Amino acid sequence: MASSTCDICAKHPSFGKSVSHSHRRTSRRWNPNIQSVRTVINGTSKRVNVCTSCLKAGKVSTLGA
Repeated sequence: MASSTCDICAKHPSFGKSVSHSHRRTSRRWNPNIQSVRTVINGTSKRVNVCTSCLKAGKVSTLGA
């Protein structure tokens, strides 16, 4: 999905299986921690979807912080 993808590093959900004690397998997904952040791009403020690892690394400068 587009909303669960980081606009900076393109991190997206990964998929796998949940395995119960009886070894029945069902589909599951691991979602990245995506936050909607306001930032300045080309002189205009825009809202972008960014994962928290990009925020912590300082790859995006947020408004008001």
